[in-house]
Amino acid sequence: MDSLTNGWFSELQAELWPGQSFSLKIKELIHKEKSKFQDIQIVETETYGRCLILDGIIQCTARDEFSYQEMISFLPLCAHPNPKKVLIVGGGDGGVAREVVKHPLVEEVHQVEIDDRVVELSKKYLPAMACGFENKKLKLTIGDGFDYMKKHKNEFDVIITDSSDPIGPAVSLFQESYYELMKHALKDDGIVCSQGGSFWLDLDYIKKTMSGCKEHFAKVAYAVTSVPSYPCGHIGFVMGSLNKDQDFVKPKLGKSEIDAIDLKYYSSEVHSAAFALPRWVQKNFYE
Repeated sequence: MDSLTNGWFSELQAELWPGQSFSLKIKELIHKEKSKFQDIQIVETETYGRCLILDGIIQCTARDEFSYQEMISFLPLCAHPNPKKVLIVGGGDGGVAREVVKHPLVEEVHQVEIDDRVVELSKKYLPAMACGFENKKLKLTIGDGFDYMKKHKNEFDVIITDSSDPIGPAVSLFQESYYELMKHALKDDGIVCSQGGSFWLDLDYIKKTMSGCKEHFAKVAYAVTSVPSYPCGHIGFVMGSLNKDQDFVKPKLGKSEIDAIDLKYYSSEVHSAAFALPRWVQKNFYE
């Protein structure tokens, strides 16, 4: 059934969040197509601005996308002492690239995105995010992230995986074998950060993902951010470091340096607070 009916889009996904749905009132269906990999919709909403929808799941809206993009980028970047070379897997809307290139120590950003149509449509319809593709620090490769990392060993300081939810092709990006692949693509003190779902919906799946990460990374943590248009109004990130003494909670950049980057959501205080989890979640993840 088409999720665009009677002027509303409803995010219906029985496998990932059964029994609930987030809806947005639609002003206009701007674009709709089926690429080689997924269904793509771009809509103009009444209250959340322009919105990208892949396979019936909201990826980003103009109203709140900066929270997700900034946090998935700056949590790992500011946890690393010198993140010169960064790899982004996914992120076809360009938002993560837009944020990563802002970090003053980042010199090179390599991005691999499998669906060229998401990139091209984002450039046309979501320029506020896709502007990330225009930065001289960035090199974009259209292709498979698995194949790319197999050819790039011991290269990156930080790897950020901006994936869709764990259903269909994206399932492989949440598995233990993916974390092993990322480990080999990192330098010795490297850090990874991946979209990690919501503990209100995906607690067992997150625990499984973190267990897979722990197989290959000496230090593993889970952080959260608030994104109103995502299921339950928030989303988390699974982070791993090859450094056993890694302190994820205290950012390496100073407050004045962070303030100079011109961010809307992320700050040194928000960075530290992101790792403060409810007691029942702490027990499940760390005890």
